[in-house]
Amino acid sequence: MAQALIFVADGHEEVEMLTVVDMVRRAGISIDMVSITDSYEVTSSHKVTLKTDKLISEVNFDEADMIILPGGIPGTPNLAACKTLTDKIIEFNEKGKMLAAVCAAPTIFAGLGLLGGRKATCYPDMAEKLTGADYVKQPVVVDNNIITSRGMGTCIEFAGAIITKLKDEATAELIKKKIIYNDEY
Repeated sequence: MAQALIFVADGHEEVEMLTVVDMVRRAGISIDMVSITDSYEVTSSHKVTLKTDKLISEVNFDEADMIILPGGIPGTPNLAACKTLTDKIIEFNEKGKMLAAVCAAPTIFAGLGLLGGRKATCYPDMAEKLTGADYVKQPVVVDNNIITSRGMGTCIEFAGAIITKLKDEATAELIKKKIIYNDEY
């Protein structure tokens, strides 16, 4: 079974994180919420405190298929400052393992030099920080092993793209249908 890891720091955007966790778990994919600090409790940018499944020191990265980053300020800069995490992001990319980020978080990939010559998207106010990327104004952009998305409002599509990569498109569409994603259902 595929294994995903979503990393959270104080100041993360809670809806971006929880939408992904909820939909991925509904799809039967294993996903752990991982704190980058020494505490299981992490407080979002909107002062919502949640308990994570693991600490970064407890993660076996060799068993993981995807690293996912929610956005938020100051969550994104806090994630970018975590050397253990950024080293693993670089390693995952070198191995062709999957990476996903939403809102401000795709700027972490850009800052690590991973978006050169790739299509990517992010929160509009952060677009100038997607150095090397071909910025695309779409809800979700998938370029090989990297998935990027624009913000809280695009997280259902973002989670769907993650499910498609980790499982299949039929499952992603079924989950969107079950949550009544749009009025076509």
